[in-house]
Amino acid sequence: MIMGESAERPVTVGTLVSIVEAFNRHDVDGVMAFFADDCSMDLPRGSSPWGTRCVGKQAVREAVAARFAGIPDVHYAADRHWVCENYGVSEWTLTGTTLDGMRVEVRGCDHLEFRAGKLVRKDSYWKIAEP
Repeated sequence: MIMGESAERPVTVGTLVSIVEAFNRHDVDGVMAFFADDCSMDLPRGSSPWGTRCVGKQAVREAVAARFAGIPDVHYAADRHWVCENYGVSEWTLTGTTLDGMRVEVRGCDHLEFRAGKLVRKDSYWKIAEP
């Protein structure tokens, strides 16, 4: 490494697209390859103002697997992405059907924070659609 050169791997829009693609394949290992060991993920629902917070790679893995199990046909589409240094935003429409047959369609986004090219924080937000 050259003196002063950063060990950081650049985060690009392509990185964010690849994360969405791994989610759409329902590939838990593929999704987890993007995460650092000391990562966290805030889910859009939960009893705290930040939703449910999963801390550490194993807890995040369990939450990702639960998403695929709870909405077996979950799919993210109409996605758009922005990157600024080690931060990114992915905007998407999530569709799918829950195990009890309820159809889900929500617009949402992820606020993403990276360190050395790995996700250290994924914070998800969903629009609340009311009938």
